[in-house]
Amino acid sequence: MPNKPVCDLPGCGEEGTVVSRLSPEGYLVATGKKAYSFREAYRRFHYCSGHHDELMGGVWSRVRKPDDKKDGHVAPTAI
Repeated sequence: MPNKPVCDLPGCGEEGTVVSRLSPEGYLVATGKKAYSFREAYRRFHYCSGHHDELMGGVWSRVRKPDDKKDGHVAPTAI
């Protein structure tokens, strides 16, 4: 029987039931390999549902924050 993944948030130890592309710091981390899809381009992490919810909450609060959104910034999809 294979081992079940453990939550990747340091110090948690719970079962990692949610697979996510967010690192424990709340960012996407590239695999460094030539990738043809989003799934191949970024590392996978496992989280318990509580910690994944916390990470997603942090992402949404950064996205909604108007502080760093100036008209001179190029949209990431434009590159």
